[in-house]
Amino acid sequence: MADHAMGSVEVVHSGGCHCQRVRWRVEAPPSVVAWICNCSDCSMRGNTHFVVPAAKFRLDPGAEESLTTYTFGTHTAKHTFCKVCGITSFYTPRSNPDGVAVTVACVDPGTLAHVEYRRADGRNWEEFFARSNISQFSKTVAE
Repeated sequence: MADHAMGSVEVVHSGGCHCQRVRWRVEAPPSVVAWICNCSDCSMRGNTHFVVPAAKFRLDPGAEESLTTYTFGTHTAKHTFCKVCGITSFYTPRSNPDGVAVTVACVDPGTLAHVEYRRADGRNWEEFFARSNISQFSKTVAE
């Protein structure tokens, strides 16, 4: 089993932003690996996230109307946030452009059984990416 798969059983986690205009569902194990990133954006927002394959993430109907996106640097990461309350409940990370980074604190209570926290060195991104396995977190186990 891959290092990022903390369990073979997946559950549906629901979550969203503070004002509830952006709501979503994501299929992921009840135990996840979350990344505490120190890049300029994540450190200012205090974002801690777990990564899933994009196919496992679904926005609820109407949520897209309340979203806007910020990019910088390479413009690979798409920092999506609610236009009304400003919360980034998910985004497309540079490390996993084929996946979705879900903000742990934005998951509704009751489905996350365990969160393993790991440090992501976003200030030294190229070196961190080369020595980490973070890119595997947006892959399905069969890939």
